[in-house]
Amino acid sequence: MQSIDELFNLNDERVLVTGASGNIGRAIARRLNQAGAQVALHCHTGESHALALQAELGPGAIVVKGNLATETGVQTVFEQLTNADCKLTGIVNNAADQSIGRLAELSYAQWRETLSTNLDSIFLTCTAAAKHMTDGGCIVNISSIESLDPATGHGHYATSKAGLNMLTRALASEWGASNIRVNSISPGLIHREGIETAWPEGVSRWCDHAPLNRLGEPEDIANAALFLLSKAARWITGENLVVDGGMSTQSKW
Repeated sequence: MQSIDELFNLNDERVLVTGASGNIGRAIARRLNQAGAQVALHCHTGESHALALQAELGPGAIVVKGNLATETGVQTVFEQLTNADCKLTGIVNNAADQSIGRLAELSYAQWRETLSTNLDSIFLTCTAAAKHMTDGGCIVNISSIESLDPATGHGHYATSKAGLNMLTRALASEWGASNIRVNSISPGLIHREGIETAWPEGVSRWCDHAPLNRLGEPEDIANAALFLLSKAARWITGENLVVDGGMSTQSKW
């Protein structure tokens, strides 16, 4: 039986974290780095934040840049990984778009942008990475509790995340024979700087109803990602791990 330290040791792993310059992405990258993984920090527009995080994490981290919603952008990112001699064993697909708008008022361009960023990009990134995971690997897709319970004005976002959950299950089914595990995480409302000022009623409503009476912290999602990437989860694939402080247990009646 492996020790606890061995189960959560990622020293031999090379993991791409997409959207690593964002709130949750930074926390995931830090946690995986602490566990020993070489982390590739992906960014599209937040290069300065990614470079600052790279400096914080040290020489094991690299920065790759590109638009993952396009085949050309994905190819560019993987060329950068190859040039850095980074053969991936894992991916955390965290990059996402979350705009607000009622479906009847949404333009087709807005609809397509959300679906492209939140779903097409995952398909493109996963299929590109699978070609490199010849010895197996692990993929973690960051979904949302809105994939299970959409909020008004978030229909396009919720739809994209629901599709991501099914893509996760389909990939897990097809790639298990290649020893590639694929799971998703559905976070609840996660704390970010200024959220209490920007959306006080939403924060108050969440904290009043969630059984654990608080917002999630980015580290809560990072810990879940570490678990799913680790040897402790070696017989888990095709699952959606809800990390929401118990909010999904509450009755909607």
